[in-house]
This record gives sequence, C-alpha cells and structure tokens, in this order.
Amino acid sequence: FERKMATREAVLQIVEERGSIANTRDLAQEKGWDHEQLVGAMKSLQAREMIVVETHVLSAWLPSPDGETVLAEGSPEFRVFQSVAEPVSQKDLEAKFGADLVKIGMNNCMKNKWLRVDKATKLVTRSIEETPVDQIANQLRSLDSASDATIKLLKSRHLIIQQTRNAYSITKGEKFSLTLPELTTDITTEMIQKGTWNTVEFKPYNFQRGVEGKRPKAGALNALLRSRAMYRQIFLEMGFAEMPTNNYVESSFWNFDALFQPQQHPARDAHDTFFLSDPAETTTIPADYMERVKSMHENGGNGSIGWRYDWKEKEARKNLLRTHTTAVSSRMLYALAQEKEFTAKKYFSIDRVFRNETPDATHLAEFSQIEGLVADYNLTLGNLMGVIREFFQKLGIQKIKFKPAYNPYTEPSMEIFSWHEGHQRWLEIGNSGMFRPEMLSPMGLPEGVRVIAWGLSLERPTMIRYGISNIRTLVGHKIDLKQLENAPLCRVAKKNPEATSASSSSSSA
Repeated sequence: FERKMATREAVLQIVEERGSIANTRDLAQEKGWDHEQLVGAMKSLQAREMIVVETHVLSAWLPSPDGETVLAEGSPEFRVFQSVAEPVSQKDLEAKFGADLVKIGMNNCMKNKWLRVDKATKLVTRSIEETPVDQIANQLRSLDSASDATIKLLKSRHLIIQQTRNAYSITKGEKFSLTLPELTTDITTEMIQKGTWNTVEFKPYNFQRGVEGKRPKAGALNALLRSRAMYRQIFLEMGFAEMPTNNYVESSFWNFDALFQPQQHPARDAHDTFFLSDPAETTTIPADYMERVKSMHENGGNGSIGWRYDWKEKEARKNLLRTHTTAVSSRMLYALAQEKEFTAKKYFSIDRVFRNETPDATHLAEFSQIEGLVADYNLTLGNLMGVIREFFQKLGIQKIKFKPAYNPYTEPSMEIFSWHEGHQRWLEIGNSGMFRPEMLSPMGLPEGVRVIAWGLSLERPTMIRYGISNIRTLVGHKIDLKQLENAPLCRVAKKNPEATSASSSSSSA
C-alpha cells in the first residue's frame, strides 16, 4: 500500500513538473518501475478525476522462446564456434548440441567464414583466431532500435514474435492536486447515525467496460435446452401435465399398431426406422388390447372397414427406437381408458425421437419432438384450432392459418402455418389433427371421448431464434462450447392478444 501511495504521489509530481506524461512505458523504464504497478496507481488517480488518461496500442517485437535461449546461451553459430577450440567431428558436435542446432550453427559459421571442414579428415576447425561478436544476440538486445532488415532476419529465424501492448498518456484532470484526498469505500452504520455520510467523499464505482472482473467458470445451457424450458413452461401455464418420455426403446405395437398405422406402411421400413437386434422383440403387450387392435386392423369397427390385411403379431413385437413421441401418447391414452371413471386430461411431451435419416445441415438421425394433446367429451376441430392459437400466441405468434393434410392416425388433419415477417411468406410450423376412432376405440375409451393433438419440432424454431444455419453445430460433437457460453439470451416477445384483437377490429372498421 505504501509503495502504491508513493507511486501515485510521484506520478502527480511528474505531471505537475512536466505538464503531462507522454508514454507510461517510457516513464516506467526511466524510473525503473514495474509498468503494471504504474498502471494501478494511474487508474486510482483516474478514478478520483485527478488525471485524464488516454490509451495507445503499441506494437512491439519481443524475443520468442528460441530468442530467449539465444539471449541466455548465445546464438547457434556462436555456441558451435566456441566448442571448436580443437578440431572436432560434426558427429561430436551433434552429440553435444543436437543435430538441429548444429545444422543451423554450422551453416551460419560457414557463411560467416568462422569455421571450415577439412576435406581430408572431415574435421571441423576454426578459420579465424579471435572470438567473433555474437551479432544475433546483440540484435535481440536492441529490438527497439532494430532496422527493418534486422527484424526480417530475426523473424525468418523464428527468434522474435510481435505483440501488441497498451501504453498510456496522462494529463491533468478536473480535480488535479498534489495532495491525495481520502476516499471512503463503504458507508457504515455510524455514518448514517451521525449524518457524516453527507460530508465524506466516496470512491466512485468503476462501471467501465473491460473492468468487470474475472468471469467465474460455470456451465452453460445449450440453446436447445433453453428453448425446451420455454416451451415446457408454456404447456404448464396452460394446465398440461407432462408425460413420462424416458422410454427411447419402444415396440412397433405402441409406435405404429396402436395408432392404427398399417404394417405395410413405408414408415415401418428399415430405411426409415432403427430396429433393435437385441432384444429384437418385446414380451409385454396387453393380450386383450392387442386382440382388439388386430381386429380393428383386419376387419374395422365403429363404422370403419379397417385396413383389410392379415395382421401379424410378430411384426408388432419388433423393438425399435421410437420414431415419434406419439408412442408415449398411445400408452397414456390406454392407461387413461383403464381408469374406472374417465376424467378429461391435457398432456404434453418434449423429448428425443429417432429416424433413419442421412445427416445434413437441416437433418439429423435424432431430433426433439414437441407434442400436446387434450382428451375430453365431444371435442371438435374448432377446439383444436382454438388451443393451437392460444399455444402459439404464448410464443408470440399471432398470424396462424391451417391447411388440410393427411396423417395415418388423425382425421381430420391439419398443417399449421405462421406468417414470417422476415421471409414475407407463410411457413409450416407444425402438424395437428383428431385421433381416429379406429385408434381410440380398441383402447376402451368411453363413447363420445375425442382426442385432439398437435406437434412440432424443437430444433427448427431454435435455429431460427439463435441464427444457426447448420443443425450439426446445435447438437452433437461439432457444437462450439464457446458459442454456448457467449450465446445471447433469446426470449419470445409476447404480445397482448386482447390488444392485438382490438387493433385488428379498429383497422377493419
């Protein structure tokens, strides 16, 4: 502390005598001070507004690690020359210094005509009597005044590196004085009680950029997890319960058959689905439910004629990596149907699914699927459209439209489109529909119960929100960990639906 005080007082005295300090590095060299200590004293005075500081970025050549070795032990040519007091073989020199150093040293010694090799004996001998000056070492000691040719030579030999350093110029500030005022850092209880806080001068807080302190090491959430947490919160706000989705391995029965998807459907082909080899088949399918599903596929029911084919139990027992989280929905709806008394339910899930895709900038063999469903009596397409509108309004998406579509296990089905202001066009953002009676009836749900559902991917909106063009930098081994730490916090700008509605009405009027 005393040294810092002395440095601050000395800086003030120099500024008073000279009017200013042009370069703090020159001053540190002149006074024999440590530059970092001088900078600390300077910043303390700057905080008191006693001096004005201007930063200058200087470029300087400094010895490299090899250059430091030359400064300590001499250049390769100088060291080789000193070792040739008597004729010596090149192998002996290499044993002493190493082949690389001897090669450089010998080449420069021969070039400078310091040494020669006897053709008859192959021994290295001196060509001059006096010990030469080690010019390379001397040049490294005076880099500040080195010529361009010298810098070029030392750079070619990898003996110097270029570094940028900060230097500072100092002039008098608004509160310049040769006397250092005492600044108080903390307000105390005594100051408040006696009222003296109003008469003391407090040290100002330093909020300048670059002086925030060392950032603590901490984990960082992947952009995908941030988005997942946001979607999950929206579902919870809407009163939905989260389904258990930790069952990555699923049977074809729950993934396809229970959804009234025929066994000949292209999605069940090995080109689209990952099938397991061990264990290849499941042993846990409810027997009575499986019989009802089989009957619905083969013969239909409740007004449906079914698919009219021979349904195979072996095909249904095949294990696979689930291709959609609707497999979880089918299990949950079946469990709901087994309850003694039906109660309306709202479920959601956000988790990984797997498809046999060729990875590229927009596709991976695994991705996240968001799914929501509502089960209740007498639900209609209007209910589905209303729930979807509310869901996307909470995401800040106001302009929604629907287009008829086809899905194997929903009827009617709709694709969901949103107006994108940036692209100035409608973009598909999800899929939806009402689960078919052929799917719900075998489960045993009461007559009149309908299930509406919708889904979308998690990766695509996350990529848009964070400006990511390649999905492989969002998920997987190619992800940039620095990008995770420095990624900006993105949030959805939620609009007030009532205000939006009122605005639309007034504009229509």
